[in-house]
Amino acid sequence: MRGMLRFGSRSILLYIAAAVVVGMMVSYAILPAPDSPKYQSEEGVLDVTQIHVSEQPLKLQGEWEFYWQELLSPEDIRLRSATDGNADRWINIPGSWLGYRLEGQRLSGTGYATFRLNIQLGEQDRNERLALRLPTIFHAYKLWVNGELLAQVGTVGQDKSSATPHLATKLVFIPPGNDKLELVMQVANFTHKRGGITKPIELGGSDGLTVRTNVDIAAEMFVTASLLIIGVYHLLLFLLRRKDRAPLYFGLFALLFGIRSLLVGDLMIAQLWPAIPWELQFKLEYLILCSSGYIITMYFDCVFPNYVSRWFRLGTRVVTGTLCLVVVATPALIYSKMLLLIGVIVVLHMVYLMVGLVDAAARRVEGALIFLLASVVVLVTVIDDFLYYNEWSRIGNISPIGLLIFTIAQMMLLFSRFTRTATNEERIARELQDANSRLIEMNTNLEQLVAERTYALSTAHEDLRTSYDRLLQSEQGRKKLLAYITHDLRMPLSSMLGYVEAVRDSVKPERNEQYLKYIRDNTIRINRMIEELSFLSHLETGQVSYRMEQVDAVRFLRRFYEQYELVVRDAGLEFQLDLGEVEEQRPDVPMVVNMDAPRLEQALFNLVSNAIKFTPRGGVVRIALALCEVNHTRYAIMSVQDSGMGIPPDQLEQIFDRNYRYASPEAEAEAEIEGSGLGLAICREIIQAHGGTIRAESDGKTGSIFHVTLPMYPTRRKVTA
Repeated sequence: MRGMLRFGSRSILLYIAAAVVVGMMVSYAILPAPDSPKYQSEEGVLDVTQIHVSEQPLKLQGEWEFYWQELLSPEDIRLRSATDGNADRWINIPGSWLGYRLEGQRLSGTGYATFRLNIQLGEQDRNERLALRLPTIFHAYKLWVNGELLAQVGTVGQDKSSATPHLATKLVFIPPGNDKLELVMQVANFTHKRGGITKPIELGGSDGLTVRTNVDIAAEMFVTASLLIIGVYHLLLFLLRRKDRAPLYFGLFALLFGIRSLLVGDLMIAQLWPAIPWELQFKLEYLILCSSGYIITMYFDCVFPNYVSRWFRLGTRVVTGTLCLVVVATPALIYSKMLLLIGVIVVLHMVYLMVGLVDAAARRVEGALIFLLASVVVLVTVIDDFLYYNEWSRIGNISPIGLLIFTIAQMMLLFSRFTRTATNEERIARELQDANSRLIEMNTNLEQLVAERTYALSTAHEDLRTSYDRLLQSEQGRKKLLAYITHDLRMPLSSMLGYVEAVRDSVKPERNEQYLKYIRDNTIRINRMIEELSFLSHLETGQVSYRMEQVDAVRFLRRFYEQYELVVRDAGLEFQLDLGEVEEQRPDVPMVVNMDAPRLEQALFNLVSNAIKFTPRGGVVRIALALCEVNHTRYAIMSVQDSGMGIPPDQLEQIFDRNYRYASPEAEAEAEIEGSGLGLAICREIIQAHGGTIRAESDGKTGSIFHVTLPMYPTRRKVTA
C-alpha cells in the first residue's frame, strides 16, 4: 500500500490527476440519461400505440395541459372542454412552473395548478396491468387516472393555510382494460421556491416498475447502511483514542451523509417514518449540505496538516455557521433559494482542498494520491446532484455512490495511518531501549555531564538577567502608561458619570437622547484613547509611526468643534469657532495639512480640556484658524483661546515640560484643579511629530492662547474631510 501511494514523480502525479478530471468531465458530458424517452407528448397528448409500454417503461415528458391557479377535477375539465373547447396552455414536464410565462408575466414558484395528459395506448397494453412511478412533487398533489382518484400526498389547497405539504414517492397501479389513460393532477406549493412536477413520472408494467423500485431501494439501503456503519465505527474509534481527530470528522461525514441518503432519492425515511414532518426533512438535508464543506475541511486538515490556511478555516466556520443559522431560522421558501449558493460553496471547498492535494501528491505525501482521486469522483457526483436538483442535469441523484467510493478510499487511508502509527510505536519502543542503554553509558561520565549542566545553568542565568532587565523597562513603560491613562481619561469619565446621573435623575428629560449620544460617542473615544495612550508612552523613544494623510484643516476644525461643543457648553462655557478670516481669503481652496487626524484631535482636545479647567463658568473658549506664509511656505495656525486666569509670562516655556503644573492662588481658592501635568507635554510630542510647533501667549490675567502651527502642502489629490 505504502509503495503504491508513493510511486511516480511529480509530473506523473499531475498528469494522472488531470487525466482523471478530464475523463470524468468528458464521460459526464457524453453520458445519456438512463432510459431516455423516444416519445414526448404534444399539446397534452402522448401517443404510445407503437411501443409496448408494459415491457419498455416510459418517462412521461413533453407538453401537458396547464390550468394555473385552478384546482379542477376530471369532471370539471370535461365540462369546460364541452363548453370552451380544448385547453390552450401547455407546460413542459418535468419542470417547475417557476419562470413560466403567462399573459406576459413570469410565474413565481408558489401557487397551485392543475395538469392533464391524455395517453393513447396500443392494443398490446390494453389488457396489461400498468403502473405509474411518482417521484417527489413539490409540495402536495392529487392524481386521478381515468376519473378515479388513485394517489394523494399532503393536502392540496388554494393558500398556505389550507394546504399541507408532504414528501413521498409512490407506485400507483392502474386497472387493465383501457385503450387510453387520462392523467389529471392537482399540485399546490406554498413552501418551496420551485413548484410543479419537477421530476419525470414513469409509466410501465406493474411488475417491471415494482422490480425497478425494489432494486433502487435496495441499492439506496446498501449505500445508506454502509455509510451509517462506517460513520458509527469511526466515531467509536475516536472515543477510544481522542488524540487523533481525523476519525471524528470522517465519522461525522459518513454518518451525516448516510442520514442524507435517507432524505433523497426514494425517500426511505418517509417509508420508515411516514409521519415525519416535511420541514424537518428539508432542514436536515440542507443542514448536512451546509456543514459538509466545514467537516471535510477539518478532516483534510487533520490528515494533511499545514495545507489549510488559518484564514480559510476561519472563513469556512463563519460561512458554515451563517448558512446553518439561516436554514434553522427561516422557512423552506427562503432557504431553498440558497441551494445553488450552497452548492457553489461546497464545490469551492473541494476545489480548494484539491489544489492542496495536488501539491501534496506532487510532494509524494502518503495517501495524497488516493485522496485526490476519490475527491475527483465525489466532486463530479456532487456537481451533478446540484445541477440535477436545479433542473440543469439529465443524470439523477448519484452523489451517494460517489460518497461511498470516497468513504471507502478514506477508510483505506485511515487504516494506512493506523498501521503506520503501530509501526512508529514499535520503532519508538526500540529507540527508547537504545536511549536507556545510552543513559547507562552516560552515568559513567557523570562529571562531564555535571559540567555540561552547570554551563547550561549559567547560560540560563544570563538569559534570566536579560529578561529581568527587559521586564524592568516594561514596568517603567507601564507606569508611564498608567500616568497617561490617569490624565486623559479622568475628565471624560467624570463627564460621562455626570450625564449618566442626569439621565437617571431625569434632570432634563428632553435632553436624555443627546446625553446618551454623548455617552456613547465618548465611550468609543475612550476605547480609542486607551489604545493610543500605549502609543504615546513610546513617543520619547521614537518607536511609533503615524498614519499621515492630507486633510482639509477647515473641515477638520469644524468637525472638532461640532464633536466637543456639548462638552464645553455643559461645563458652563461658551464655545466659539472662528473661521472668518480663512473663509474670506480663500473660500474655495482647501487648507491641506498632512496629519494623522485622530492624533491631532487628541492634542487639540487636551488644549480644550485645559481651557475648561482654568476658565470659570460663564467664560469663553474659542478655537480659530488662520493662515500665514514664511519663506514661501504656508502654515495653518490653529488657536485655542480661553478667558480664564491666564499663565504668568515667565512660565510660558515651562508649561510644556513633563509633570509641570500651574494653579494660581485664586484658582485654588475657587476650585480644586486636578491634573498630572502630562497633557501639554503630550501635545508637544504629537505636534512636533507632524513637523509643527506649539506655543502659548498670556499676560497672566485675562486668559491664554495656544497656537498650533502646521505646514501646509499643495495637492491635487482627493482631500480627506
